[in-house]
Amino acid sequence: MAQPQKPIKPPIKPSIGPATRLCMSLAARPGSFGSRFQNRLYEHLGLDYVYKAFTTTDLAAAIGGIRALGIRGCAISMPFKEAVIPLLDRLEGSAAAIDSVNTIVNNEGRLIGYNTDYSAILEVLAKAGISPETAFLLRGSGGMAKAVAAALRDRGHREGIVVARNEISGRALSETYGFSWAASTDGLAAPLLINATPLGMAGPDADQLAFPEALIAGSEIVFDVVALPAETPLMQAAQRLGRRRISGADVIVLQALEQFVLYTGVRPDADTVAEAAAFARSA
Repeated sequence: MAQPQKPIKPPIKPSIGPATRLCMSLAARPGSFGSRFQNRLYEHLGLDYVYKAFTTTDLAAAIGGIRALGIRGCAISMPFKEAVIPLLDRLEGSAAAIDSVNTIVNNEGRLIGYNTDYSAILEVLAKAGISPETAFLLRGSGGMAKAVAAALRDRGHREGIVVARNEISGRALSETYGFSWAASTDGLAAPLLINATPLGMAGPDADQLAFPEALIAGSEIVFDVVALPAETPLMQAAQRLGRRRISGADVIVLQALEQFVLYTGVRPDADTVAEAAAFARSA
């Protein structure tokens, strides 16, 4: 009779010491997902890394610290995704194309900016099966909105409106990607609604609804790029009104995974990623 197999134990992660590589994040309102996700993967794979979330009121000094202390990588969140660019040595790939950085990799003192939001959003939209013929309203004009607009353009979407109160940044974003601009949602409608602002994010904007309920009710698909919490007021309203939903919780896993690969050079298997994501969400 075959004996049941014992579960495979993960490699033993080295104790923190002089050789340990530090990765970090910078955000206005640090969350726990990134730290828990990255550290869980380090534990599973026996990697001598540790990850810690930070905030700062002195971005230039914080980035200087990354360079001076040999910190391997840094995730960049709102509101630093554009402001960090002049402090870096080079931009790669989509970060250079859209002028928005969510990841810094320190290669022997040279700080290279990447954008893994873009690839994550592309993948989420493709998995959702959203046709490029689908018209959309995109709320926001900051770094995350740039990543979303670029992904929509590159998927072939041509009919869309960027909704942003800031006319300068809103018009600039819409014109860069061939879309229209509006200062508000008044009189607008579209089958696809996308929120790329902090509205609904944990903190002072937590109770804010990114789109009016009437607009949600008239839509088909609602995509909230805000990942924390996963159940934002917009996601709750979409469920209540029976609209199809895409959550920022899907985006955060994909972009964080690509950050992990950039920092470590290791790509975990799908089961390991899923377990780390579930662990990160359980806090």
